[in-house]
Amino acid sequence: MVVARHSRGELEAGFAVCCAGAWADRLAVSAGADPDPRIVPFRGAYLTLRSDRRELVRALILPRARPRTALPRVHLSRHIDGEVSVGPTALMAGARDAYSLRRIRPRDLAQTLAWPGTWRMARRWWRTGATEIGHAVSRRSLARAAAGYVPEIRPGDLEHGFAGVRAQALGRDGRLVDDFVISDTERALHVRNAPSPAATSSLAIARLIADRVEERLRP
Repeated sequence: MVVARHSRGELEAGFAVCCAGAWADRLAVSAGADPDPRIVPFRGAYLTLRSDRRELVRALILPRARPRTALPRVHLSRHIDGEVSVGPTALMAGARDAYSLRRIRPRDLAQTLAWPGTWRMARRWWRTGATEIGHAVSRRSLARAAAGYVPEIRPGDLEHGFAGVRAQALGRDGRLVDDFVISDTERALHVRNAPSPAATSSLAIARLIADRVEERLRP
């Protein structure tokens, strides 16, 4: 029997499928899984194009991914309501729910800093990190990156946007995991990492999980 304790009590089940996002590694480790990879939160912020400049972007403009890293490059996305987002930035965050830059949770930060992969990643990707800091603190820097695809974009074309937190799986060796990671424990299956394109792969992921659960529960 699996017992999941939460703020409203407990749930009991014979078998559980755990999809805990930014907290996936903690839940998996508490059930007996390997601590590798660990989730390290990255805050990604987007700005939006002013309404009178949206016609500059009529479709998704998505550059080729950075080689050997799961972090996205700045891209431009036209949404179904016509709004155009520019971003994201990618800053290591001080909390797994750091939708605000000011939010820091000591436990989250301590676990990030204690993970050997964090320092190995930093040594390897510090130049990329410096670029991302520039995009986060300077609207001009972000506009310059966007202008690489749409030269007409200027800093004054960008206005306030939105932010999210990326649950980035980071290996002990410093590798930013860019593939799906699913762990098995005694009475549970844990989705540890479901990176882009998780949305377009959702039906295939569901089939994989259903097949593995069926195999685990077979007499």
